[in-house]
Amino acid sequence: MNTTNHQTELDKIQQEVHLLLERAEKAAHVFSRYPTKQVKQIVEAMVEAGKEKAEFYAEWLVSETGSGNVSDNVKKNLDCSVGLLNRYRIADFIEPKIDEEKKIMSFPKPAGVIAALIPSTNPVMTVYYKAIISVMTRNAIIFSPHPAGQNCSIHVVDLMAEVAEQAGAPSGVIQTIRQPSLLALNALMASPKISAILATGGPKRVREAYRSGNPAMGMGPGNVPCFVHESADIERAAAQIITSNSFDHALPCVCESVVLADRTIAPQLKVALGRSGGYFVTDEAAQKLRNYLFLETGLNRKAIGKSALWIAQQVGFSVPKDTKSLLVEIHAVGDREPLSQEKMFPVMGYIQVDGIEGAIERAVAMLEAIGKGHSAVIHSDDPAIVARYAAALPVCRIAVNTQGVQGSSGVSTNLTMGPVIGTGFFGGSSVDDNIGPQYLVQWSRAAYPADSKVSLQDRAEAIAELSGEA
Repeated sequence: MNTTNHQTELDKIQQEVHLLLERAEKAAHVFSRYPTKQVKQIVEAMVEAGKEKAEFYAEWLVSETGSGNVSDNVKKNLDCSVGLLNRYRIADFIEPKIDEEKKIMSFPKPAGVIAALIPSTNPVMTVYYKAIISVMTRNAIIFSPHPAGQNCSIHVVDLMAEVAEQAGAPSGVIQTIRQPSLLALNALMASPKISAILATGGPKRVREAYRSGNPAMGMGPGNVPCFVHESADIERAAAQIITSNSFDHALPCVCESVVLADRTIAPQLKVALGRSGGYFVTDEAAQKLRNYLFLETGLNRKAIGKSALWIAQQVGFSVPKDTKSLLVEIHAVGDREPLSQEKMFPVMGYIQVDGIEGAIERAVAMLEAIGKGHSAVIHSDDPAIVARYAAALPVCRIAVNTQGVQGSSGVSTNLTMGPVIGTGFFGGSSVDDNIGPQYLVQWSRAAYPADSKVSLQDRAEAIAELSGEA
């Protein structure tokens, strides 16, 4: 592309982004004054539309990207629509609060305009989630799709926008870049009109979000160590590990990556994993598997989000038809063993360790190589063992006796529910929690002297009138 054409293209991109931002800024200003009842109506309409289209978009996503499977994407879509409405009380992000004891009145303020990245691996779920939590908190949001899944991404953004506006939201409260590119994304993220960035995607995109100059909440890579202690329920642990690792063919970053098997129960665990759909790849086939999955340029993109059966067929070995995950016994973790690093296909390393000390040593080594701040899993019925594991690992969430994919994302646990996994200081993020709606609103606090005799409860009715709830 010559200089003139490049400048013309850049001008076109900047104009598109400018128009999106102008509409979003106006919408955010109007929307910030909506009362709880009206916001609730809008969110409920969006959730109902998401529920009705969960299977439709799951089928479209798998067809367009070639990754994942339909049934698991339906579940993800429902978790990030119906699940959100069940988990959160919208009034908590809209109505003022009174702390009589501390003599503080707190008033919620939406961020304003949110920029949101859409990854190619989980586009529909991401749009559902980010659009709904933005509307819950009376923010406007502009999406930037990944080119690999742009058709379904743009379509679902348009649906959420249409439904929200029909239910009473201001025009422009949900929008998307329609010709995705890095130039458009960077222009959006760098705009002073952007209040916050929800960064989900590859490392380069997340780093660009942090460099933008605007507040950004992102996630780093996962590489989940899963320790099975001798006190664990072996059959239950094995079933949960395989179910989680094979969920949507291991696309979620919270899937188990390496099983750390307590040496005393390693033989039983190996058998139990086999009964649950795990297949141990050995000898020459194991090396061929490594060679196929891990290239000099990184992960083999052809294998990302593919089933264990498909991968085995490509490598050239046979597995039972009910195989869900492939496992390879390894003897080291770190840079020299690719099976101990992040994976986006249903393949796990399996290594024997000597009790909790060995598990911690191996898990920390894994995370030092990749995955610091993200997540870990432990199966143990000994609270002291769980405490030692959790205290030692440089991660922000540890799923205990549950699936990594559900536990760390807050579906089967009471962690903040969401697919945006903050990695804290360990992973170069300012947030150590899953990003929920509470991170898209901030509070102005009117504080009286601590020894004041004033009764704030006497002012409760006036405060309620300010929020339109009286």
